[in-house]
Amino acid sequence: MRCIHSLALAALVFGALISAPGSHAEQSETDSAPQPKDWADLAKLPDWSGVWTPNISDQDARAVSDPIPWNAAAAAEVARLVAQEKAGKPKGLFVNCLPEAMPSWMLITHNALEFLFSPGRVTILGEADGNRLRRIYTDGRAHPADPDPTFHGHSIGHWEGDTLVVDTVAVLPETYIAVSEAVGIPNNGDLHVIERIHLVDAQTLHDDLEITAPHVLTKPWKTTRILFRQRARKYNIVEGVCLQGSFAEGVGKRGQAIFVPVPQTPWGNPVIRDSR
Repeated sequence: MRCIHSLALAALVFGALISAPGSHAEQSETDSAPQPKDWADLAKLPDWSGVWTPNISDQDARAVSDPIPWNAAAAAEVARLVAQEKAGKPKGLFVNCLPEAMPSWMLITHNALEFLFSPGRVTILGEADGNRLRRIYTDGRAHPADPDPTFHGHSIGHWEGDTLVVDTVAVLPETYIAVSEAVGIPNNGDLHVIERIHLVDAQTLHDDLEITAPHVLTKPWKTTRILFRQRARKYNIVEGVCLQGSFAEGVGKRGQAIFVPVPQTPWGNPVIRDSR
């Protein structure tokens, strides 16, 4: 009984320490409010305004010029997926409206993106679905000691001249290192991505990537992706909601506008009914 009472007393003392105002256990890091100088410093950064579209033909060429150093098991799976695609039965990697995620978003996206600069952060917004968003913290923080893995991971960055150096960890092991929308391998954990994003001329941005994935690659893979600046408004990013195509517009019993589920095949394609 004495042991039980001792444990209970320790728990009460620990709880009191946590809840006591100003106690060390309660203290945590906080984000300070941006000051006028922080906003003024943004004007010193390179101009990445506008919408950026990927060089898709260069993406395809990199599969040859920058071969991925797959390990034996991953290479065999890639060969199987390539053969399946050539046979007209490609596996769709990005299904059920899951995001392309890191690093595939930066490797194979066909959609536009834009960069937003704010004090202590660079935010990347992408077209195609509501999950296409990356936050890159530039306020000097480190990665969390025990981060929760996410689709896009935890990214911290710093500027080296006009180059944004981004370090990303804590990416879900299920996200793909992809060659195309039909060929790619889950990273299987411990993924680490370093990017060096910089202008090579006024209208061209390079993202130089170094991808470490010890469970599927024999060594870090280095490659580059190219983005072109578009200022014409026809290129402005538009809203895209992945699941919207699974519904049709309808009218409810009380006359209100509603979404009505569209019948689908087991593969997620809408069932086309003969209206004759």
